[in-house]
Amino acid sequence: MRVGFVGLGVMGLPMAGHLLAAGHELAVWARRPEAAAPLVDAGATLCASPAQLAARSDVVISIVTGSADVEQLAFGPGGLVEGFAPGGIHVDMSTIAPGMARRLAARYAERGIGWLDAPVSGGGLGAQEATLAIMAGGAAATLEAVRPLFACLGKTVVHIGEAGAGQVAKACNQMLMVNAIQAAAEAMRLAAAHGLDLLRVREALAGGSAGSKVLDVMGGRMARRDFVAGIQARLHHKDFAMLMDEARQLGAPLPVATQTWQQLNALMALGGGRMDTSSLLKVLEAPVEKMQ
Repeated sequence: MRVGFVGLGVMGLPMAGHLLAAGHELAVWARRPEAAAPLVDAGATLCASPAQLAARSDVVISIVTGSADVEQLAFGPGGLVEGFAPGGIHVDMSTIAPGMARRLAARYAERGIGWLDAPVSGGGLGAQEATLAIMAGGAAATLEAVRPLFACLGKTVVHIGEAGAGQVAKACNQMLMVNAIQAAAEAMRLAAAHGLDLLRVREALAGGSAGSKVLDVMGGRMARRDFVAGIQARLHHKDFAMLMDEARQLGAPLPVATQTWQQLNALMALGGGRMDTSSLLKVLEAPVEKMQ
């Protein structure tokens, strides 16, 4: 397939590489052309604008930071919509607000262009190993058209529902995961207050009913005090901002997530936004000190 790709960061670069390696005709656009250099060296085509990218692509995949970024990419000056032919498809794998996904889908539909919101879970390692979990919102026929691309990127693909549904599922994923990171931080803090070896505590917990991937990965980082970002906390903070706004609009009570949101706010105030989210432990340790 002729595939365009936008968003060549920790997640996007290996994802685009998998598509190229699978034999798809890959074109890319990047605000910083040097970010695309590894793919260009491997045979991808670098485009001068999103519109040019869309003009030479059957499908464009994007994985960027937030709702405003996706809207600008799609409908801003020189955006994808200016290059897509009718029947083109925009697959957005970013984490954005469900309402934004629905609005973009509707605007594209007026022009005969397909849309999928297909956010992913699995982090940088999942992107590198092509084991991502993909949550899709949009028309079933559109999903089937791009399923061969998803087969290059992930191990599970679930069609959640219509446009925006994939983003709702991703919001639920983020809520469960970050709440669990906060719970792990509190457990590690309590164990440390008793003077225990955190690696041994984590090992013991992992063997019982409290065991989880979050405890394994994030609890391990806390025990080793390795807060170098796997996923920067500022991105989970962004996700929770959208989650809290959705909850407010729907009148949905989320008491545990609300407390976690406040801990994320505190982490941002302490300057930990570019640390790994496991640094929520540091908020519990020194709530009035700046991050080192």
